[in-house]
Amino acid sequence: MSEILDGKAFAAEVRAKVAEQVARLKDAHGITPGLAVVLVGDDPASQVYVRSKGKMTKEVGMSSFEHRLAEDTSEADLLALVGQLNEDPEVHGILVQLPLPAHVDADAVINAIAPEKDVDGFHISNVGLLGTGQKAMVPCTPLGCLMMLRAHHGSLSGLDAVVIGRSNIVGKPMASLLLGESCTVTIAHSRTKDLPEVVRRADIVVAAVGRPQMVPGGWIKEGATVIDVGINRVPGEGDKTRLVGDVDFASAAERAGAITPVPGGVGPMTIACLLANTLTACCRASGLPEPEGLTA
Repeated sequence: MSEILDGKAFAAEVRAKVAEQVARLKDAHGITPGLAVVLVGDDPASQVYVRSKGKMTKEVGMSSFEHRLAEDTSEADLLALVGQLNEDPEVHGILVQLPLPAHVDADAVINAIAPEKDVDGFHISNVGLLGTGQKAMVPCTPLGCLMMLRAHHGSLSGLDAVVIGRSNIVGKPMASLLLGESCTVTIAHSRTKDLPEVVRRADIVVAAVGRPQMVPGGWIKEGATVIDVGINRVPGEGDKTRLVGDVDFASAAERAGAITPVPGGVGPMTIACLLANTLTACCRASGLPEPEGLTA
């Protein structure tokens, strides 16, 4: 049976490190990192997520700024708010909660955020910097995956990694991060020929395709490390639903050396890394050394 990589415990450690370094920033320099979160509309899942972000931001000693806008807020008004936050010296990180209403161009809004405050790492400048191996704001979920892999393996150099999924949010940045660790990286997807064989050769498998239990245990190399990014709702008992990943956990756990569960694996790391990115952005803006152990 494989080792279970406990994302909840690891995220708690990351938040503790952030809190410690935030306190140090305040004591030594009188600086408090600030995170602004913008929510447009009344999407229930987004509301829960924003509340959780605000709560954890305050728990680590940061300033939390929430901006809740009506569903029919115009793109121009949203862009105006982003412009104000770009100029606000107390705001070091800006996150516009996705998805946005259909009448708003999400790419235009994301690319209006100052790249140095783009703690989601979605701005085209940060995408380009990461892809070319330069200093960037790194998307939170891939950063969390990388932290967990480093903690488990130490050095990743020379390992064969397969990323299943080619999204701009997880798949592509994850591949860039693994290349930066000197892994041999394959990005696999729905058109990949003989996907099972591609996955079977991997020392590291990152599944981020959004299809419930798509990867069976038979695809996993003995002793491989499996990072399951998928969060899928499937029918449970009665009228209830349950959460499963992109990997069939039960069968994969029989072969993997280590594996993340769903829930409780990668998910908790996303908000923890958002806080880490906000701290990093604050340090960079203030001309101070970047926080140790919290960056790519």
